[in-house]
Amino acid sequence: MSEKPAAPETKKSWFAQLKAGLSRTSNSLTENLTSALVKRKLDEETLDDLEEVLIKADLGVGMADRIREAVAQGRYNKGLTADDVRHVLATEVARVLDPVAQPLTLDEAAKPHVILVVGVNGTGKTTTIGKLAHQFERKGKRVMLAAADTFRAAAIDQLKVWGERVGAEVVAKDVGADPAGVAYEALERAKREDAEVLLIDTAGRLQNKGDLMAELAKIVRVLKKIDESAPHSVLLVLDATTGQNAISQVQTFQEIAGVTNLVVTKLDGTARGGILVAIAERFGLPINAIGIGEGIEDFEPFDAHDFARAIAGAGRENDAAA
Repeated sequence: MSEKPAAPETKKSWFAQLKAGLSRTSNSLTENLTSALVKRKLDEETLDDLEEVLIKADLGVGMADRIREAVAQGRYNKGLTADDVRHVLATEVARVLDPVAQPLTLDEAAKPHVILVVGVNGTGKTTTIGKLAHQFERKGKRVMLAAADTFRAAAIDQLKVWGERVGAEVVAKDVGADPAGVAYEALERAKREDAEVLLIDTAGRLQNKGDLMAELAKIVRVLKKIDESAPHSVLLVLDATTGQNAISQVQTFQEIAGVTNLVVTKLDGTARGGILVAIAERFGLPINAIGIGEGIEDFEPFDAHDFARAIAGAGRENDAAA
């Protein structure tokens, strides 16, 4: 008797992937909140414990204050249930994230729209570039990539692999070449070949802030020789697993490169996903997308309400796969 073929795996919905990816954050957060609040009298000591849990989860002092206030004003005479905690948390997180959840939009008048991608080495810059290129290509955009992180052979090679994978031309030179020269040549070629998007990878060494600042400033300067409005976007890629250090990275790259947009990666590898909330509240920069997993499709426009529900461990209506 022949065996029946195995049923094909059903691909999870994005929300199901998001919820699974944020499970370490939500489990840690809701467990600590529940133990701090459930079946306890809502006195000052309990509210202090609540605030401490939220701050330790990297949600930020402002968010911790607001959730404390929301809980204190609620009518929980018989104590809070776990669902009460999740509801308050999801509501307050969504309120902060909603204004910054914005897609990365292209300036149609820019030919090409130049996106300078910055961030500390190891945050997933090159992978993010590949995933963005894939999305733009899928929308019918002609994309070109520039390997301006010329200090690491691995970065150049990785970008070439992504270029082949998504069908985008890659402008690259040997290790040690002038990064600004690569960027200049790439923009010249992108204009010549009518590319609509140019994504430029850059080095992210923070050991010497002065050198990094000078290098990025030179890249911007040479781009402006060709197109005064370039770069049109400066996209900072942040690694969520770094926790509070991500805040100092935003500050540094704001100063160095004038960051306009954020992408947050590795949310599936941390119990400190709350840092995204603290960053949103402090800087108000558009968060375009989040990365959960290494797959080319594991990258979606940032949705504040989905994120809030996922971090609170709550479900989403009409999402059977979740």
